[in-house]
Amino acid sequence: MEGKAPLLVEWTVAARSIGSESGDQYLVSRTEDDGVLVAVVDGLGHGPEAASAARTAIGVLEAGRERELGARFLRCHERLRDTRGVVLSLGLFATGSLTWLGVGNVDGVLLRSGFGAAEQLLVRGGVVGRRLPSLALSRLTVSRGDTLILATDGIDQRFADDPGIAFASPPTAERILADHGKATDDALVLVVRYLGPEA
Repeated sequence: MEGKAPLLVEWTVAARSIGSESGDQYLVSRTEDDGVLVAVVDGLGHGPEAASAARTAIGVLEAGRERELGARFLRCHERLRDTRGVVLSLGLFATGSLTWLGVGNVDGVLLRSGFGAAEQLLVRGGVVGRRLPSLALSRLTVSRGDTLILATDGIDQRFADDPGIAFASPPTAERILADHGKATDDALVLVVRYLGPEA
């Protein structure tokens, strides 16, 4: 895009639905200050109502201009009160940093470039649109090649223990879905690799 800095990340996504509509949705969006907002949303349950709640959350996040993730969560919470609600994890990449906020069981795992261990990111119990916990942001430094993996509960959460995940270059969403997706639930995995400079 002319006049914009190069995108800070590269990403892959893979999804599978057990019905005609998936309650699992995602967003990768450049912010006005050349950061990158990433989100994975899982509407509660299955079918059209779950899909509608998830699409509403994505629409709210896309339209938002707030720099602070907590404000985006609060706006989603207000807009989703008349739905069955969603669980949601958000990451905001800026130069050398990742700000993180998660509510519910969308797992976030950070793989550090050059290291084998996966770092599980904090998510708080609750449902956006129904019962929102106190929101506490996590801020982490990131280096080129660090990889964030976001996965709904349709992905077996033990995926991060798979030695092939940590040592793939980089891991792909398609592989994680194929190896760790559950046949009984909608599933989505988003893999985001940081390409920007150090802080």
